[in-house]
Amino acid sequence: MPEERIDLHSHTTASDGSLTPTELVALARESGLRAVAISDHDTVDGVAEALAAGEKVGMEVVPGVELSTDLRGVTVHVLGYYLDIDNPTLKEKLDWAKGVRAQRNDKIVARFNELGIEMTLDEVRAEAGSDVVGRPHFAAVLVNKGVVEKYQDAFDIYLDRAGKAYIPKFRFTPEESVGLIKQAGGLPVLAHPGEYSKWSYMALDDAIADLCDLGLVGLEVLYTKHNPSQTAIYMDIACRRGLLPTGGSDFHGKTKPHIKLGYGTGDLAVPYRWLSALKKKAGR
Repeated sequence: MPEERIDLHSHTTASDGSLTPTELVALARESGLRAVAISDHDTVDGVAEALAAGEKVGMEVVPGVELSTDLRGVTVHVLGYYLDIDNPTLKEKLDWAKGVRAQRNDKIVARFNELGIEMTLDEVRAEAGSDVVGRPHFAAVLVNKGVVEKYQDAFDIYLDRAGKAYIPKFRFTPEESVGLIKQAGGLPVLAHPGEYSKWSYMALDDAIADLCDLGLVGLEVLYTKHNPSQTAIYMDIACRRGLLPTGGSDFHGKTKPHIKLGYGTGDLAVPYRWLSALKKKAGR
């Protein structure tokens, strides 16, 4: 009998996902998952709703977050699991980051107008359905206006790092990311190591060693974009560094329609025993 599967990497409307926390939990149950983690970008605003929804439908929900981090000049993401979402220091820092993000959104709107593409922040908020605005919502506005045909075109031409309307995003330092998660009682985990293509294997291993010195406890070994060879490499690093393996789809909903919650592009299968090890580490 196959082991029950989980998904420890998903996003809701609290950041740049298209499903509300309640809708995501319902989808997790419909998809046959035993547990799902809510890991929105730089916010825990959707966690309380997801936990309540999980209790109603009998779905195990893991409180989480995904913090954008600048490590050695590369943007990396640090996931945090089982952190106290009401921790005052965590809330204060994330609220501050939200303010900085709002300023960035104003600058992106101004940049589009400078490029001759009429846009207002209200239009982008309407697409997001809330004040939580991210680049996917800008992309949707561009598609709706007929400026580009596809979401990916919006990123390639305007919103990615080399894009015409790109504005740098605030990022925590490695010490801040790992420290915030730890002081809130959580477990810091490096997300999708395969995404950091600027690093060689040795450079990645060295960077992970730096994070281990700060208190990293896990590595996202299984991920939608990891191929079997990468998965084997990251499992080897996790074993050598004494890190717990984790995994997730990085589900966003309609902005990444090819990624299915709990299944990635079809063959992702994160075992529940990995979550059991995380819970033991967290004292749950």
